[in-house]
Amino acid sequence: MASDSSSSSRHVTVVGAALTGATMAIYLARRGHSVELYEMRPDIRAADVTEGRSINLALSTRGLHALESIGLADAARELCIPMHGRMIHSPEGDLSFQPYGQEGQHINSVSRSDLTELLVEAADQRPNIDLAFRRKCVDVDLDNPAVTFEDLEEGGHQTVETDLVVGADGAYSAVRESLSDTEGFREEQSYLDHGYKELRIPPADDGDWRFDPHALHIWPRHDFMFIALPNPDGSFTGTVFLPYEGETSFESLEGSGRVREFFERQFGDLIGHLPDLEEQFEDNPTSPLVTIRCEPFHYDGSVVLAGDAAHAIVPFYGQGMNASFEDCFIFDDLLDKFDDNFDRALPAFSQRRKPDADAIAELALYNYVEMRSKVAEENFLLRKRLERTLQKAFPRAWQPLYSMVTFSTMPYAEAKDRAEQQEKLMDALLPESVLNVIGRVINP
Repeated sequence: MASDSSSSSRHVTVVGAALTGATMAIYLARRGHSVELYEMRPDIRAADVTEGRSINLALSTRGLHALESIGLADAARELCIPMHGRMIHSPEGDLSFQPYGQEGQHINSVSRSDLTELLVEAADQRPNIDLAFRRKCVDVDLDNPAVTFEDLEEGGHQTVETDLVVGADGAYSAVRESLSDTEGFREEQSYLDHGYKELRIPPADDGDWRFDPHALHIWPRHDFMFIALPNPDGSFTGTVFLPYEGETSFESLEGSGRVREFFERQFGDLIGHLPDLEEQFEDNPTSPLVTIRCEPFHYDGSVVLAGDAAHAIVPFYGQGMNASFEDCFIFDDLLDKFDDNFDRALPAFSQRRKPDADAIAELALYNYVEMRSKVAEENFLLRKRLERTLQKAFPRAWQPLYSMVTFSTMPYAEAKDRAEQQEKLMDALLPESVLNVIGRVINP
């Protein structure tokens, strides 16, 4: 790792000062580079955060590993609430707990805004990072390179010449858009026919949580679901996922009284904890679920994409942020390997991260089906129990997919391939007919 006193200091412009951009800026500044960090939105440390626009995040091993490297893991943990498993709420109100991994393993619920504020403040403390807010990227000159920003406060434009442009400006990245006409660049945006709406569950009257705070709560209903993650103030950030159209959909809930009737019918043990359900449902936006695939993640030695700008995924594996933080760690590792030679490090970054980005995108899409439906199926639960038994008996030979993705830094593509081999073995040893027999013996 290069230190702050590196003699090969370069000028880097990072577009986007949210989670990925702030983290990437810290990594690059630590190497001694002069970093300018630009953000279209106001400074989150002084702005009112709008509710209803962000699913809580699940910080796990990959993200913590990347934050540990820049000395921020402990500060991040202070913002977190550990969640040791899923708490499944049946239509009848029955509860069942499904642990995430072996004893002691957990993921961490954290507010996106709180974590972003931590990272922005840490970036601001670096003498070789300059921050500018309310600056919108409107043009990228790829070959010089240079970035033109519009000042959303004062008006006018500013063009910044630089050695490297880092596009960390999210799923609808202006930097990625600048690559769209370059030779060999490919991009695909795909949307689920489901969307989501955030609904805050307030603390109980005594200020305590209304549900167990050390679990991710799921109300699976096959074609749709509700989830809730705990916050330190005693509230939960709830999110309902529904099709846009159809018999049970956001469209079908338009009209007086339909929202409450739907929640009473489908989420009976939840409805009493949402006193302002109708107001929130009407006021909070319905947001899309998008997957972004593109390649390469770079242009020559002058532009690189990271985080959602390179590989936005749906939130159902809790890995979007963790993958983004891992981008920063891996990019830093490659800069080490190539002695800060951008011409060599950027192509290597694309080559190394593209297979993993595709793998976690596919896994995240599958996990939506698992969360909204399979977690309530007996054979699925039995299979999970058998997986945990095999893991405990043969920890080197057998690792559940969730553990490889969430509790390790194994490349996503390797975890996916290994899980597929294990799945074939389990299918051969325990076909559905055998699982049915075992299920009847365990649950006569």
